[in-house]
Amino acid sequence: MDALLAALRAAAEPTRIRLLALAARGAFCVTEFTEILGQSQPRLSRHLKLLCEAGLLERVREGANAWFAVPAGRAGALSRELIARLPEHDPVLDADRRLAARVLAERARAASESFRRKGADWDEMRALDLPAAAVETALLGLLPQGGIGRLLDIGTGTGRVLELLGPRASEAVGIDASTAMLALARARLARAGLPHCAVRQGDMYRLAFPDASFDAVVLQMVLHHAEEPGDVLAEAARVLRPGGALVVVDLQRHARADLIERLAHRWPGFTDAEMARLLRAVGVRPGQPVGVPGAGALEVRLWPAARIAAAARQIPALVM
Repeated sequence: MDALLAALRAAAEPTRIRLLALAARGAFCVTEFTEILGQSQPRLSRHLKLLCEAGLLERVREGANAWFAVPAGRAGALSRELIARLPEHDPVLDADRRLAARVLAERARAASESFRRKGADWDEMRALDLPAAAVETALLGLLPQGGIGRLLDIGTGTGRVLELLGPRASEAVGIDASTAMLALARARLARAGLPHCAVRQGDMYRLAFPDASFDAVVLQMVLHHAEEPGDVLAEAARVLRPGGALVVVDLQRHARADLIERLAHRWPGFTDAEMARLLRAVGVRPGQPVGVPGAGALEVRLWPAARIAAAARQIPALVM
């Protein structure tokens, strides 16, 4: 009861209610809150500290920035209940929403410009002239139609997989090592109106999530960049609940040596046999692969699998 009373006391202040309402739209940093609410950063930092201590918001550090959002799952239940009880039309909250929309638009513009300056204004599907729409259709067909539950997208990039699968998920998280990618992903998710989808910086070899905490895990165009694909799959299997779905989307093994140098590929794709061996080694049962032909002698393969036991670490070696 003490924790509930503390949370209610923390929320019982106009500025903190406004912060909660804004966080329902997705993650914001302090400078963005400052621009929207027109209050000083030290003042808002104190309010955010109180909300985080009460468990109504969570703080996620990413480089020099900290992002604040409603906690996922049961941890954010009280926050979502309080937000749901706010009036549908309130002059102050309506004004905040209008300013937030402008801030999100500016965030998207800045992220896109920064990304272009770094020479990375592309995604790999487009760079390889692969049929992205057909791949997405195949991916949708491999996951439950009614609902995915908790989804993890490893190597989320610009967040397209989250945008595609988010409407089917009760909650979704994407991780990526690149802050520039994460900025674009946040902009994409904000435009799509998917506040239950979040992104954070992370290491695919050491996922910061408990065992068996997701119902589905997707790795799209990730493993051919991994130095140790088996270790990445072992982490994916570890965070997947028994019976949960894993889908690996990557290139079928090919003879395009130019991709190793031009696009920094570590592996020239994978054969069905190689992927099946990797998947079994980490405690997941391979399903029937799906192929999507592309251009330039490339083919995208989708390898579905289901978690059957505790993740193993007897990873077979791959050979170039």
